[in-house]
Amino acid sequence: MSSAHSAVPTAGSAPSPSSTSSTSSTVSSSASAAGAAPTIAELLEFVRRTARNEALIASLPLDPEGRTWIRLDGPGGSEAWLIGWPPGTGTGWHDHADSIGAFTTAAGALKEHSLAVRLPTDGWRTLELTDGVDRSRELATGQGRAFGQNHVHEVLNESEEVHAVSVHAYYPPLPRIRRFSRTGAVLRLEQTESPGDWQ
Repeated sequence: MSSAHSAVPTAGSAPSPSSTSSTSSTVSSSASAAGAAPTIAELLEFVRRTARNEALIASLPLDPEGRTWIRLDGPGGSEAWLIGWPPGTGTGWHDHADSIGAFTTAAGALKEHSLAVRLPTDGWRTLELTDGVDRSRELATGQGRAFGQNHVHEVLNESEEVHAVSVHAYYPPLPRIRRFSRTGAVLRLEQTESPGDWQ
């Protein structure tokens, strides 16, 4: 897998062992309501609260070349990750299938490029995007965002010198991730990953 399509949980995506190194420890968090599916607002509150946990953020080993991560226990059975982003790294374009999610920058800054369009679920390989669907936002330390199902984006650490760290949560736990390449207005489906590819 090329670095342009390497996976990390971000508005994510889940981390890909081929391009990053993981820490296998699991960090507990308080669940919002036992047995209840978390809302987008609860996922966003969780990632914001977790991003303020200085001891947890400092526990993440950082690598100068590859992304690193720690799996967390998210609220209500959600899938959550603490991720380190070396300078110049990113996720490539991807979506999260039917999962809702949220992420917050805990250190450094990230940039998100997203598409304000709902892609077909299946049965296509190439789509031509219309004008006006591109969105970009800077997410400095403490800033985050939530998103609904089928959110298509890429997340980048554009700094040339500073690591970024972020916290991500998804519900239900990611059933699949679709990865895309993009040339101008043309979006091409490159591969579909299942949990076995990143856990």
